[in-house]
Amino acid sequence: MKLLRVGPAGAERPALLDAEGTLRDLSGLVTDIDGALLADDAALDRIRAAAASGELPALDAAGLRIGPPVARIGKVVCIGLNYHDHARETGAEPPAEPVVFFKAADTVVGPHDTVLVPRGSVKTDWEVELAVVIGRTARYAESHEAALACVAGYAVAHDVSEREFQIERGGTWDKGKNCETFNPLGPWLVTADEVPDPQNLGLKLWVNGELKQDGTTAEQIFPVAEVVRYVSQFMTLYPGDVINTGTPAGVAMGHPEPKPYLRGGDVVELEIEGLGRQRQELKNA
Repeated sequence: MKLLRVGPAGAERPALLDAEGTLRDLSGLVTDIDGALLADDAALDRIRAAAASGELPALDAAGLRIGPPVARIGKVVCIGLNYHDHARETGAEPPAEPVVFFKAADTVVGPHDTVLVPRGSVKTDWEVELAVVIGRTARYAESHEAALACVAGYAVAHDVSEREFQIERGGTWDKGKNCETFNPLGPWLVTADEVPDPQNLGLKLWVNGELKQDGTTAEQIFPVAEVVRYVSQFMTLYPGDVINTGTPAGVAMGHPEPKPYLRGGDVVELEIEGLGRQRQELKNA
């Protein structure tokens, strides 16, 4: 299933995109798409049954904003330097263990919402990423199979980053990762049953129409199953939590000088095979 949330920010309603590409209203069945729903097999089965029967009312998609596909996200866990090609382009050694950092849940915005270039920024960068959405509590997962059983589905994430804030201003990466609007998510949450192999997905990103990233999740140093298993050894993952699993080569930081960092007025488009497409216009904060 492709689950999404549509409407004004803060007042989104749950919806489904059916196999014919028609937007269907789920508000008569569920109140929202959040961790509680993703952990409720019976509720998800009711959605599937209603979709199959054709009883869900259609929504007019014209002019309708798409919000983040998951409401009330508890935490956004991020994995850094998780692609062999990205590690090479940045001159970093592939890590022996996953590099873990966080983004605040309030960085998450809709897939087509405006992204704000922070005040004083000179190195705002792009990163297309596969996001994993948790649907079962993961605590000390013992195997890759157990870890994947905790995954509700997948989505496109844009891990926007300010490299000067992240790397040159001291301390942890947090200052360069948690600026307002720095985590567009969606358009859909695609349930795990429709993504048989998360290690075989193409990722692409364009800036002002120019292809900048063209990678595959096959390049991940730590695959999805290992990322979920590993993270669950250090913290409990709850339904509705999100893990951004890293970005392939092609970020601005990896380009030769002068590096083409983002500015107000730029347009970024990104997509992951089978998971949909995002488009953001950048605006100076």
